[in-house]
Amino acid sequence: MAKGLFMDKFMVAALTEAKKGYREGGIPIGSVIVYQGKIIGRGHNRRVQKKSAILHGEMDALENAGRLPAKIYKKCVLYTTLSPCPMCSGAIMLYKIPKVVIGENKTFMGEEKLLKSRGVKIKVLQNKECINLMKEFIQMSPRLWDEDIGE
Repeated sequence: MAKGLFMDKFMVAALTEAKKGYREGGIPIGSVIVYQGKIIGRGHNRRVQKKSAILHGEMDALENAGRLPAKIYKKCVLYTTLSPCPMCSGAIMLYKIPKVVIGENKTFMGEEKLLKSRGVKIKVLQNKECINLMKEFIQMSPRLWDEDIGE
């Protein structure tokens, strides 16, 4: 992998989800939830594909993790290719997920300050592949992007 593009396997999995969503005609944001070094939930933004108002990448990953006890979520790390929006940040706080690793926040700055104020550890990678994927999408589908972020 080229210099500046290094990602751990969990961010690679989140980015794979984002690309899957893009290929499906959706918004390229992916997420995985990791518990004890294993992915327990993965997802991508499927608002377009499922005609959903709420199926962002993080929400899809939570849904796909299934119904789990709160004590599990309190020991998880959520990886997402893009800074979490208010809705997804609310879910992170609701389930007390203690750490979020973000691919990038250049194309969209979510509720990182709020998450930090609630004790969530945030790590932002500013990964070039995540940035380029979102820039391409926003340029190609500005109306769909505005719809997704509530503009």
